[in-house]
Amino acid sequence: MAKAITKAELISRLAAKTEISKKQVSGLLDELTSIAYKEAKNGFTLPGLGKLVVVNRKARMGRNPATGEAIKIPAKRALKFRVAKAAKDSVLGKK
Repeated sequence: MAKAITKAELISRLAAKTEISKKQVSGLLDELTSIAYKEAKNGFTLPGLGKLVVVNRKARMGRNPATGEAIKIPAKRALKFRVAKAAKDSVLGKK
């Protein structure tokens, strides 16, 4: 299995493809990340890739796997990334 691409490698590839400096590409990625973090509560979409959303999870009952004892899991907010259909089709192939 191939290794995951690193941030430095991503910056290098984008800089070569767009013919702008690595420093500018790095700044762009940092700014995009910053905007995504700030806007996640409203839903941040990267067209063709997916959407970053905050979901509210309800309180529920669970089990301690070691003892089998029932435990109460409190309600909480969680961050999810919903992959776009175009990305799924591109990576996994159409059915």
